[in-house]
Parts: sequence; C-alpha cells; structure tokens
Amino acid sequence: MSSDTEKHQQLLSALRAAQGKGDGSFEEAVTRAFEHVFEHLDRLHSHVSQGGPDGEDRHLKPGESPTLR
Repeated sequence: MSSDTEKHQQLLSALRAAQGKGDGSFEEAVTRAFEHVFEHLDRLHSHVSQGGPDGEDRHLKPGESPTLR
C-alpha cells in the first residue's frame, strides 16, 4: 500500500475517532486533513502549471484539451 494511501487512512481514522469528543481533537484532525489536501493541490498545481513564476498559463500541447490542464 502506498504511503499516501496509508496517510489518507490515518487521517480518516483520526477524524472518526475524534468526532463528538469536544476536546479540540476533531478540529485538530480536520486541520491535519486540510493541510494534506493542500499539499495535494500544491503538487497538482506544480504538475500542471508550467507557466513560470508569474503564474501565466502554459501553452497547450498538441491535442491537449484546455479543460484537462
């Protein structure tokens, strides 16, 4: 199993375990889950956005759909 899949399972387990406790653990688990989501989004953005430091869109490759960037 990939370490990322394991991480997802750990995050979900932490959320389930913390539900209804009222001690702040649920908020901590949500924060960790969102941090992980943002890591994924950063990696995705880095992968698809090769436009440079100013963030401009890169040119489409031949046959590439603009909706799949």
